[in-house]
Amino acid sequence: KFHSSGARYATKNPYSVLGVGENASASEIKKAYYSLAKKYHPDTNKDAKAKDQFSDAQSAYELLSDPKKKEIWDQYGAAAFDQGAGFHPGAGSAGGPFGSAASAGGQQGFGGGFGGGFGADINFEDIFGAFTGGGRRNRGPRQSPFHEETLIGQDIEVQTNISFMDAAKGISKDVFITPLVQCKTCSGRGLKKGQSRSSCQKCGGTGTRMHFLQAGFQMASTCETCGGQGVVIPRGGECSTCNGNGVVRERKTVNVDIPGGVEDGMRLRVSGEGDAAATGSTANANPHSTPGDLYVHIRVAPDTKFARSGANVLYTASIPLTTAVLGGEVTIPTLTSDVKLKVSTGTGTGDKVTLSGMGMPKLGGRRSAFGDLRVEFRVMMPKYLTANQRTILEMLADELGDKSAKRIMNVGSSGTSPGPTDSSSQASSSSAEHPKHEGFLKSAWQRLTQQHDHLCTQKPSPPPAAGNKEEVEEPKKATGSN
Repeated sequence: KFHSSGARYATKNPYSVLGVGENASASEIKKAYYSLAKKYHPDTNKDAKAKDQFSDAQSAYELLSDPKKKEIWDQYGAAAFDQGAGFHPGAGSAGGPFGSAASAGGQQGFGGGFGGGFGADINFEDIFGAFTGGGRRNRGPRQSPFHEETLIGQDIEVQTNISFMDAAKGISKDVFITPLVQCKTCSGRGLKKGQSRSSCQKCGGTGTRMHFLQAGFQMASTCETCGGQGVVIPRGGECSTCNGNGVVRERKTVNVDIPGGVEDGMRLRVSGEGDAAATGSTANANPHSTPGDLYVHIRVAPDTKFARSGANVLYTASIPLTTAVLGGEVTIPTLTSDVKLKVSTGTGTGDKVTLSGMGMPKLGGRRSAFGDLRVEFRVMMPKYLTANQRTILEMLADELGDKSAKRIMNVGSSGTSPGPTDSSSQASSSSAEHPKHEGFLKSAWQRLTQQHDHLCTQKPSPPPAAGNKEEVEEPKKATGSN
């Protein structure tokens, strides 16, 4: 036969655990418990003893928040709750102050010791929601010591599309939603005029129902009739407009100010534009409530000219081959207007220029803070060349000493060498027909445009003999190679 240890299962004084006097009011007891629960909750307090202190506070509050258990403690003390103490006030008579329920389940009077479960009427999501993220939402119509807290409606999420330029400059846009709003017929009470809620007969107004199991165990569950509220609306007493919920759906237009600099996928919060809380199902006749929030997801359409990297805007400027080689000036667009941009001599594809402060506005920073506009050059190479263009490029390749370039026009090759007997006459003819000190490219350009053809008409040569034909033509070829 096993005996429980009295020291192990000794019930602590709940007043001492919560730090209140025996004459403390219910609100003082609740306030003291709330403070201890937040202080010693295992999720926020990693001290090894915090778990035990938290459990003690649970058990103490469970006892003192129940009027019947509190009365028993005040009258009999810890002897009525200690396991194995041998004290059962109702054992001698079924009509004792505890009744048969105390005899069957008296050993669980203080939560079955400090290891027992917490009372069914406590909602920890309400208590610790401030730092766990779940307490702001009205999780359901459970009756709890914190039932007086503000009821908050559900959030609404929508999506809106804007252009790239709208994202850069900011825009005010209307979004259409159908939130839950307070019923105007019943003012959120969920009742017809003149009707009132009555106590639930199934649970006796407690909101929970007790189920007795074998070996003296008992289990509490939420009353399915009143949903844990302890009160019900009389049949036929519901508001016909909202069916007793206190809220109805209504189409609404909300104007949203989208700031400049938003990125694709960002979410904006519009406070108080979500669903209203369903106040028609609460036990409190005049509950305090506030609507949820509206969250707007921003989708930014891509732009044909610009791209972005954070607050920086990217632009690719295509420039001709001649501008890239010789340098020059090009016009490029920005988010506000077109600007002139100088191109350095010898600019190649991939070279970049940064224009400071001409990008997107920076969110969360100073109002005058902007990103940069980064311009990347791309040299446009011609795919097809005319005869003159190819000739000039081949001559340029000769001038630069590029031996790997392909030649088709062969403008740099000289013809048949002049004979030795006509060398003096050839030199004098070349000097007479062409200006002095001409460069190679200038001379080649004059050859292409035939600017010196008039010189040939001014000084015609006598008709050569048949045998001297080659001697007359050779000086003309030598002129182009100088």
